[in-house]
This record gives sequence, C-alpha cells and structure tokens, in this order.
Amino acid sequence: MLQRYNLKDVAPDGYKAFGPLYDYIHKSGLDRALIDLVFLRVSQINGCAYCVDLHWRDALKAGDDPRKINSVVTWHEAPFFTPRECAALAWTESLTNIATTGAPDADYAAVKAEFSEKEVADLTIVIALMNAMNRIGISSRLAPPLNVGA
Repeated sequence: MLQRYNLKDVAPDGYKAFGPLYDYIHKSGLDRALIDLVFLRVSQINGCAYCVDLHWRDALKAGDDPRKINSVVTWHEAPFFTPRECAALAWTESLTNIATTGAPDADYAAVKAEFSEKEVADLTIVIALMNAMNRIGISSRLAPPLNVGA
C-alpha cells in the first residue's frame, strides 16, 4: 500500500500544532505507562497499523511489561491490569466507539470511580488525540517501518 500523503510535508503547521497537545498530556500528571496503554488501545480499535507498531515499541522501550503490552487487546480477560487501568481502557473503548456507545453515564461513572475530574478530562484528551492521529495515519496510508530502527 502506497502512502497517500505525508502530513509533516504537506501541512507542516497542522502537523506542528499537535506538539503542544502532546506536551500537555505528558505534563498532565497521568502516568506515562497509562498513556501508552491508552494510545495502543485506541490504535488497535481503529486499526492503525503504524500507531499500533509505534506505541507497543514505545511502551517496551520505556520498560513496560511485554506481557501486559501484548495483552492490551484482551484486557477484559487478562489479569495484568489494575482497576485504574481497566477503567481507563473501558473509557477509551467507550469514546473511541462513541458513534455506537454515546459515552453513557455508566461508562463515565466507572472512570470517575478511579480518576479525579481533571484526570478524566486529561484522559479524554489523550483518547481524542490518538483518535485524531489514527485518522491521519489511516487516511494517509501510513505504514509501520519494516526496519524497526527507522
């Protein structure tokens, strides 16, 4: 599959506009490992090959448990996730599939049981950002590098 366009090249200002949002997320106080799990789960749901490849490698490089990373797709059944991580992953699925779920009150109540209101807002920003990036990656046909060092 050939890449359709490269956002960085054809819309550099738009590409750069995402930078401050990434900076905000990483300064928000949310745990980096949790952010990586959410980025990975959003990308799995959306089927963004580039982002799935990128985020599991990032999590692995950061020292996250390989077994846990591999089990994100089956987090409902896997015993490796804390209640806080499960709440974040459930909220991730609810918002990523929002056209179907409508982000119901029960889903909000579940995430609110584990996170403060600010953390829920920041988590929602993490989810929204990765959904946006997935749409760019998929629509541009961005593919993961064959050379992992690339």
